[in-house]
Amino acid sequence: MAKAKPITGLDPQAPTGENARLIISARLDEMYAWEPYVSDPCSIQELHNLRIAAKRLRYTLEVFEDVLPEACAPIAVEVSHLQEELGAIHDSDVMIALLRLCLVEQGNAVYNGHNDDTGTTHQQQHSLVRPELATTLLDPAVTPTFEERQGLESLLRKQQSLRKRQYTTFHKHWNRLQKRDFRHEVLDILHMSASSPIEVKGL
Repeated sequence: MAKAKPITGLDPQAPTGENARLIISARLDEMYAWEPYVSDPCSIQELHNLRIAAKRLRYTLEVFEDVLPEACAPIAVEVSHLQEELGAIHDSDVMIALLRLCLVEQGNAVYNGHNDDTGTTHQQQHSLVRPELATTLLDPAVTPTFEERQGLESLLRKQQSLRKRQYTTFHKHWNRLQKRDFRHEVLDILHMSASSPIEVKGL
């Protein structure tokens, strides 16, 4: 998981809204740092990092909700949707990795560091699964029977198909946001709030 970058330039004596804008801008930059990988469905780890960055941006928007303009509310909703879509993709990636490890044959060169049909290597599959669980799945003593393999292979195909649909949903959403220049939309809202006082809700 990509670590959040430290925020610089914060002033403890400045209004909360001013510091909030700095933090949100930094978290927005972190999210867009993963944009080059959006069009590659095989960038499993990078898409997961994008999800984490989106989650941090969403939480920041929610934490500072009371000192941000109301226009930030739909921004938080859009980011939340991105996070959920990427989360569904990651859940599928983990399930696919689990199924592939269940089906792997000991010593099979096909899985020895080479790409599978989705561009995912065996090492990448391992990284998506907890080490102790991967060890159990690769234990020859728990190798699935022929009938079990048939069921697992059927489930794997269904999960791969679901993952493709999930990625398509996310990718279309991302493209819609980019057509409206979502990044600059957020920055413009923050800039506008910097030039006018914000009434704290509930006061």
